[in-house]
Formats: sequence, structure tokens, C-alpha cells
Amino acid sequence: MKAPWARGVAPFGRPSLVRRLVLLAAAWSLAVVVLAGLAMSAFFSHAAMQRFDASLSESLDTLVAGAGVQNGQVVPPDLTEPRTLRAYSGAYWEILAMNGAVTSADARSRSLWDRTLIPPPQIMARAAQSPGEVVFYDSQGPLNQPLRAAVMQGRLPELSAPIYFLTAEDRTPVNKAVRAFATAIALSLTLLGAGLIAAVIVQVRVGLSPLFALRREVAAVRTGESERIAGVYPSELAPLAAELNALMSHTQEVVERQRTHVGNLAHALKTPLSVILTESRQHPGALSDVVVRQAETMGQQIDHHLRRARAAARSQGPGERTPVAPVMEELARTLEKIFAATVSEVDWRCAPDLAFLGERQDLMEIAGNVMENACKWARSYVQVAAEASSPRQFTLTVEDDGPGLDADKRDEVLRRGARLDEQIPGSGLGLSIVDELVRAYGGGLELSDSSLGGLKLVITLPRAEG
Repeated sequence: MKAPWARGVAPFGRPSLVRRLVLLAAAWSLAVVVLAGLAMSAFFSHAAMQRFDASLSESLDTLVAGAGVQNGQVVPPDLTEPRTLRAYSGAYWEILAMNGAVTSADARSRSLWDRTLIPPPQIMARAAQSPGEVVFYDSQGPLNQPLRAAVMQGRLPELSAPIYFLTAEDRTPVNKAVRAFATAIALSLTLLGAGLIAAVIVQVRVGLSPLFALRREVAAVRTGESERIAGVYPSELAPLAAELNALMSHTQEVVERQRTHVGNLAHALKTPLSVILTESRQHPGALSDVVVRQAETMGQQIDHHLRRARAAARSQGPGERTPVAPVMEELARTLEKIFAATVSEVDWRCAPDLAFLGERQDLMEIAGNVMENACKWARSYVQVAAEASSPRQFTLTVEDDGPGLDADKRDEVLRRGARLDEQIPGSGLGLSIVDELVRAYGGGLELSDSSLGGLKLVITLPRAEG
């Protein structure tokens, strides 16, 4: 079964190699830390209980070695352990005898006071099956405190029946020590786990840094900041960088071939059209008028489609970076000279680092047409502003103080050859050409009223990053 991201659906949004490596390493590290913590806690608990049992076994050996019989009665040894003399202190001993199926206490420590610690039948049975061996078990004391007890079946020379020796001690201190150790281990391993995860994150980021650098270089090529991937990469990524360079070279060759074909097609079509127009104009008449009109229409259609083909070919190839400010300055200076009689100033503003993701020729054609159109209609002043609107786009805003344009006529001026005033010189193709080029670059063109009183054009174009 394919993974979710292999089917086009990411488990947490977009699949991330860094996140996948970090999660796998973190899960493995946490599993090891948790297992280590559980194992260490279990080992400490086992070791503490073994030591506790050893202490009980020593007390039991002392009780067995010192016990005797006088007048048919079991006499316990003279034990001096202070806790066995204080009532319900947590340290107890007993000597038990079996009277048929009934177990009775022949002797017991003063700490038991008026209580007895009779083992469960199954414990007594185990002790009877292995005389002389100690059987350990858990029980409850007179005050319901948890006890650890040891019982052993033994014999005294003066008695024919076996007797049972029992020692018990409160295991609360051991339980507290085990809990304290487990808490300390949990805190320590939590810090260790956090450190391991942080180390994994750093390791992954450092280990994948060449991949991030390769991504930045590819982005720089796409935005026109560089032409090729020039970085030195590890042996695992060097073939990928070489293949990307080869792919970009191949793409550039394809684009150049497209441009060559476009140029050849333009030459092949326009030359016969020029001949047809020349011959038709030299022989006036109804037929020649029809031929001239149709030939001019064909020329406009050729220009339209060839321009779109050139722009599409450029947008598919590696991005070319064109600074916007020099183009604005050159156009403003040229238009101020051409329209010196009517326009007093072409006021332009542009950030020095703003760049167009495309060819200079296309930017000149787009900006030149809209700025020239504004100068034709302006009374005395044209304002131009180019500014970034997002990391990947910028806007070119052109305003004039001319008569403006009614809202119901704005769509009409974008049609090829449309002219709202025949007295203004021009072919009527300016804004339609701009609209075609802008759309070919994935942008847009909007017309609205300007605060200066005339028309305002806002063009959105791709921006070269960096």
C-alpha cells in the first residue's frame, strides 16, 4: 500500500523530509530512553528488594540459631533489636507450630503486641515442601502497612513436630526509595531525551544544509539572479546539480530555438504581406481596398500571435532579471523630450532594487506604451510608480491629469485597434499590446479614475526576488 504522500495527500499538509527524519529519530530516541528508564527502575527495585530480603534472611538465621526448648516449650533467643521491642514498630518475628490443621504462635516479638502474622496456607505449604529454605512473600502488618516476610520450616531436637520461624519488616522505606529513584531517573531521562531530540534537529538541519543551499541556487536561477548552479555539493547531490544544469541548458536551447522559429516565421509572413500591400496600393480600386484592409488585419493578427508566442517562450525558460528603475528613467527622459510641448514632467518613482522577472525588451514595451498613452492624453503632468506588492509580484501604476475615461469605455480601449479619439495620433494598438504581454507573463491590467483627474492604469507583473 502506498504512503499517503505517494498518492498525493500529505499526512500533515505538505510532506517534509526534515520533519520525517526528526520524527523518526525522535521516536526511536524516546523509545530507547523509555525502555532504558523502565529497565533501570526495575533493576533498582529488584536490587533493593534483594538487599531487603538478605536482611530478613539474616534476622531469620539469628532467630533459628538462638531458639531452644525448655519444659516442652519453645524458648526464643534474647534478641536486642530495639524495633522488635516497640509495639507496631514495623519489625516483627514469630515462632509458629502446627497443631493439626491449626497454626499457633509459640513465641512472638513484643512489637506484635496482641497480633499474629500467620502466613497464608500456600506459603506454609511451600515452606513445608522445602525444609530449611527461606520463602519470601508480601503481607500486611498490624497497622495495614506493607510488609515483606520470610518464613522457614525448621526442627528443634526436643520436639518431634516441625516448627516455623518467621521474620517480617515494613517495606515502606524500600517502596519510597524505589519511587524516588524512578522519579530521578524519569527527570534525568526526560532531559536526556530533550537533548537528544535537539541534537537530532541540529544534525538533520546541518546534514541537509547542502540540499537547502541547492534549493536556493535553483530559486536564484529561476528568478534570474544567476544562470547556473555553481555551488560545490556532496557526492550524493553533485549528480543532481549536474542534471539540473543540463536540464536548464536544454530548456534554454529550446527557448532559443522557439525564438528563432518565431523570427523566421515573422520574416516569412511579413515580407509577402508587404508586397501585397505595396502592389494593392499602387492599383487603387474596390478590390485593392479590400486586399489592403485584409492584409493589414492579417499583419495585426501575426503581430498579436507572434508577440504572445515570444512572451510564452520567455516565461517558460529560466528567468531573466531586469532592473526596473533604469527602464523608468530612460522612458521618462525620452517622453519628456517627445511631449515637451504639452507635458511639463513625467514624475517617476521606483525602488532601486526592484527587478522585473522577464526581458528588458518586454518591460520597455509594456511601460513605454502605457506611459506614452498617458503623455498623449495628459494636460501637463504624468505620474509613474513601480513598487513591490508581494515577494513575487510588483505593480506599475501610471496616472495622468488628462480628461480621463468613462467606466463604460474602459473595456473598449483594450480591444485591438480601438481608438476613442481619432484626433490623437496612433494606431490604437498600444493598450491591447500591453494587455497581451501582461497576460502572457501571468499578470493583470486594471483601469480606474486617477486622483490627478485623468486615467489610472495599474499593471501587475512578476517580480524577480532578491
